[in-house]
Amino acid sequence: MTTETHKETLGFQTEVKQLLDLMIHSLYSNKEIFLRELISNASDAADKLRFEALSDEALYENDAELKIWINFDKDANTITIRDNGIGMKREEVIDQIGTIAKSGTKEFFNSLTGDETKDTQLIGQFGVGFYSSFIVADKVTLTTRRAGLESSHGVKWESAGDGEYSIEIIERSQRGTEITLHLRSGEDEFLSEYNLQNIIKKYSDHITLPIVMPKVTTDEEKDETIIEEEVVNTATALWARSKSEITPEEYTEFYKHVAHDFEEPLIHIHNKVEGKNEYTTLLFIPARAPFDMWDRNSRHGIKLYVRRVFIMDDDEKLLPPYLRFMRGIIDSNDLPLNVSREILQHNKQVDLIRSGTVKKILTALENLAKTDKYATFWTQFGKVLKEGVIDDSGNKERIAKLLRFSSTYDDNSTQAISLEDYVKRMQDGQEQIYYITAENFAAAKSSPHLEIFRKKNIEVLLLSEQIDEWLGSHLVEFEGKKLQSVTKGELNLGDLENETEKQEAEKASDVLKPLLEKVKDVLVEKVSDVRVTHRLTSSPACLVADSNAMDASLERLLKSSGQSFGGGSKPILEINPQHPIMAAIKDEEDESRFKDWVLTLFDQALLSEGGQLDDPAMFVKRINDMFVSMGNLSSSRIITFD
Repeated sequence: MTTETHKETLGFQTEVKQLLDLMIHSLYSNKEIFLRELISNASDAADKLRFEALSDEALYENDAELKIWINFDKDANTITIRDNGIGMKREEVIDQIGTIAKSGTKEFFNSLTGDETKDTQLIGQFGVGFYSSFIVADKVTLTTRRAGLESSHGVKWESAGDGEYSIEIIERSQRGTEITLHLRSGEDEFLSEYNLQNIIKKYSDHITLPIVMPKVTTDEEKDETIIEEEVVNTATALWARSKSEITPEEYTEFYKHVAHDFEEPLIHIHNKVEGKNEYTTLLFIPARAPFDMWDRNSRHGIKLYVRRVFIMDDDEKLLPPYLRFMRGIIDSNDLPLNVSREILQHNKQVDLIRSGTVKKILTALENLAKTDKYATFWTQFGKVLKEGVIDDSGNKERIAKLLRFSSTYDDNSTQAISLEDYVKRMQDGQEQIYYITAENFAAAKSSPHLEIFRKKNIEVLLLSEQIDEWLGSHLVEFEGKKLQSVTKGELNLGDLENETEKQEAEKASDVLKPLLEKVKDVLVEKVSDVRVTHRLTSSPACLVADSNAMDASLERLLKSSGQSFGGGSKPILEINPQHPIMAAIKDEEDESRFKDWVLTLFDQALLSEGGQLDDPAMFVKRINDMFVSMGNLSSSRIITFD
C-alpha cells in the first residue's frame, strides 16, 4: 500500500530565522560541535523511548537494542546521523523544528548583545542543537517515524536554512530519526572516518548508547568487501564510573552535553550514596547564568535516572527552586522504573535524595566560597541563592553564610561582604546588624537614613535587589545578632549613643512639641506621626516605617506588581532640629507659606527614599512660589530688553 503524499512548503518562525543566522555566523569557528549536538538529540530520543516503553513495551517494535549510527558518503558529500529512538509525528516535527515553542524565547533574544563571544554562549544555553546542522550544511534532510504508529507513515522535512522548509508524509518502515547533512563546499574534513571518530570520542564518548560507524574490511581470499559495525564510544554511564577514572575533560564534555552549554562549568559535584537508599549524583554549577534564570518555573537542569534508565527531566521534588541553576543527573538504584511525577510527590526516598543532594551542594558552595571563583558564582547566581533563605528554613543558617552584600564599609556596588565579615567588624556595644533596602544601589548609598551611621562609623548593609525586600523579612538574625532596617522604628543605637546625645534629643522633643503638632496637623492624611530624629546630620527630614510595618520600598514593590497587601500604612516623618530649614519653618508666621514649607519637606523626604509624588506639578509650583518669596521676587521683576 502506497502512502498518498502531500508536500507543503512552510515558513520558519521569525525567531528561527534569527537563530539560523546566529548559528551560521557565530558558531562557525567551532563548527565541529554540530555532531555533538545531533548525537545528543539522538541520545535524548532513545531516553524518551525507554521511558515510554516502561508502560508500553510494544513501542520497541521487536527492536530493543538502541543505537546511534554515523555514516558519510564522499561522492554525495553527505553525513548521516540515524537513531532508532522515539521518532516524531508530523505535528512534532513542525513544533520542534519549524518553531521555537519554549518559554523564555523573548528573554533569550532580548539578552543577545551583538558580541559574538557572549552570544555564542547564550545560543548554547538555549538548547538549539538541531539548528547547528546549518553551520556545515547548505541543505538538511530529516526523515522520521514515531514509535508505535500502526501504519508505516513517516515524515520527511527538508530545508536549505533560508527561511522556508518543506514537509511531507512518506513511507518509512523504521522508527526513529535520520538526518542527512548536505555539506557546504569546503567542509571535506568531515568526510573522514578518522576525523569523525576523533570528534565523537572528544565530545560524545560518555553517551550511554553505542555510537557505531561502518568498518570496511576486505577478505582477500574471497575477494569481497565486508562491512561491519564498529562501536566508536565507550558507551557507559559516566557517573557510574569511579571518580578516579574520569578526567577533567570527560567531566567537561558530559556537562556540555547535559547542559547544552559551550563553556566549561564552574565546578562539578560527583557523589555516590550507599546503604538503604542508594543513588548517584553528578551535578555542575555553570559559569554563566542562563537567560531564563529568573523564571522560577523554568526547571530543566536535572535529569532523573533509575538504574541508568532516563525517567524525566527536572522535577520540583528533586531540587528546590533556589538551586534551579544546577545542571546534571541524579540516578537512583531504589526508585521504581515506572515512577511518575505524582509518585515523586509522596515518596520518602525522593525526599531523602533531595535532602542529601541539597546538603552536598551547600557543602560545595561553602568550599567554593573559600576561593576566587566564588565572586563569579555570586555575580551569576547570588540573587537566586537569596531565595533559599525564604524557601528552605531548614538550611537558612548555612545559606545566610553564603550570602554576599555591598555595605558602607567600602561603598562598593560589588557584593563581596559576608555577614560573618560584618559581625567581625561590629563596634563594641553594637547589638544589631544594620541594613537598608532601596530600589537601586545609588539610592541605598545616598539615603539620608545613613547619616548618623556614617558619622559614628557604623557599617550598614546596602540592599538594592528586589529579592532583598523579602530577604529582610525572613532573615531576622544571624549568629545571635538581630538584623535591623535603618528605615523602620525609632533609632536605638544602644551603647553607641552617649548620654549627652540622648538628653539633647529629649530636650529638642520637648521644646519643639508645639511645632511637631502643627506639622502633624498639616500632614494628617499623609503620616501617622511627626517626631524629632537624631539619625540625620545634614538632611532636614526623613520618612521611616513603624517597627511593625513594611518598609516603604517593599510596599512600592508590591504595589507596582499589582499585589494586595492590605492598603499599606502611613509613614512617620522625622525632622532634624539642627537643620536651618526647620528653623525657617518654626519661625514662619504666614499659615499658607507654613503649609507649603511642610508639604515640600514631606515631598522631599519621599523623593529621597525613591518614592513617587502624588502631584509632581503641585510640588514644582510650591518650590517656585517659595523661590519667589525667599528672593523678594514679584511679577514686576522680569528681564526687559529695552
